[in-house]
Amino acid sequence: MLTQKCKYALRALLALAREEDSDVLLIADIAEREHLPKKFLEAILLELKRHGIVRSRRGRGGGYALAKPADVITFGQVIRLMDGPLAPTPCTSVNFYQRCADCPDEAQCEIRQVMRRVREAISRTLDHTTLKDAIDQDRGGPGELLPEPPDLAAAD
Repeated sequence: MLTQKCKYALRALLALAREEDSDVLLIADIAEREHLPKKFLEAILLELKRHGIVRSRRGRGGGYALAKPADVITFGQVIRLMDGPLAPTPCTSVNFYQRCADCPDEAQCEIRQVMRRVREAISRTLDHTTLKDAIDQDRGGPGELLPEPPDLAAAD
């Protein structure tokens, strides 16, 4: 599950991506457009800046902009920066692997095998969906996001 911090980071990045042609956006403008708390947004943008996702300019006419094009910043990259691993269990994480303390045999663990497939599906989607893809889909453009999953409640 995404933390509020991660959702705010994604919303701020999408706002910057929508304005990629403009030079920079003020934190106050991003906060107002996206209905985000300004103080929390400041901390998030500083963290994204430290990781090279956004850049800032100080002083009059200052603000934030994407440091890379929107078509190279993926949801997976941002989520890992803000929230850590994508994997649902520590033993299925590629970048943050940890053996489960209560598992006697990882090779035979049925739970691990299923969670590995879940992790691969999550990673495949998030690592191949850029900010530009999300914006294009929102605008009815060529973004190739996966179709919505079927409504499991309707299957009952």
